[in-house]
Amino acid sequence: MRHFLSLFDVSDDELKRIFELGHQLKSRLKSGVREPILQGKVAGLLFEKPSLRTRVSFEAGMAQLGGSSLFLGEDVGWGKREAPQDFSRVIGQYLDVIVCRAKSHDKVETLAKYADTIIINGLTDLCHPCQALADLMTIREEFGSLEGQKLTFVGDGNNVSRSLALACAKMDMTFSLAHPKGYEIEQEFIDRILAVSPNAKIEQTTDPIAAVEGACAVYTDVWASMGQEAEQAKREKDFADFQVNQKLMDAAAKDAIFLHCLPAKRGQEVTDQVMDCKTSRIVEQAGNRMHAQKGLLVWLLTEAVDKVHLD
Repeated sequence: MRHFLSLFDVSDDELKRIFELGHQLKSRLKSGVREPILQGKVAGLLFEKPSLRTRVSFEAGMAQLGGSSLFLGEDVGWGKREAPQDFSRVIGQYLDVIVCRAKSHDKVETLAKYADTIIINGLTDLCHPCQALADLMTIREEFGSLEGQKLTFVGDGNNVSRSLALACAKMDMTFSLAHPKGYEIEQEFIDRILAVSPNAKIEQTTDPIAAVEGACAVYTDVWASMGQEAEQAKREKDFADFQVNQKLMDAAAKDAIFLHCLPAKRGQEVTDQVMDCKTSRIVEQAGNRMHAQKGLLVWLLTEAVDKVHLD
């Protein structure tokens, strides 16, 4: 049984294969081909947090692949009405895959421990691996390859930037984080990346101009994510010098694109000018959530499962 709780769960070659599948499925969809590769498969979307892109992209992706999905919100009582192991063992019998969007990474790990079905991390406080798939797929489309490219994240050492740091390490890219003092990625997580990718090129600095130098993609996120609303005022003050504006984009590579995982707070972490500029790829990036996840679903529900049977 293969799960996708973080990018640590796949090898570099497996990650490349997922990208290839995503690109192929996107190309076929553009040609009007919707192959029922996952006909009869059922995905459950177990969400503790609000969602637009994650929910819609997974539901649409499963439908296009011939499968179906159902949304499981707070009313199912996960972690409230019954013990996690009871809930997980029962729901695992009904579904072929569960996409879990949880407030804590521990809850996704518990689900994977007890549910006898494939678990995909749809976002936790630790990481957001499906978002990273779409992000690197977008860069690959723009520049033709990932190897040797540099991605700069301007903001917090959060779940999105941790996943990007790991994804870049796996694809031989340089990852740079420009952050206010105290908001860097924890050394423990960096050490985990270095343990599997000893040659990883990860830079962290409090100088945004230096961080974006040579970057092919400049990326940012809201300064206060879901669950951090109480810190909004403090974070606005701490991140005031880390807005992505045209001056910062001009310091990156000449053909650099702008990325944002959305939703964005225009005028705060990024200006309208950058959001709407010719090199902004936020719409294509959001669209690639579905295409990359379709590659992941096909890989997990067909190729990886077949490999387990062969072993």
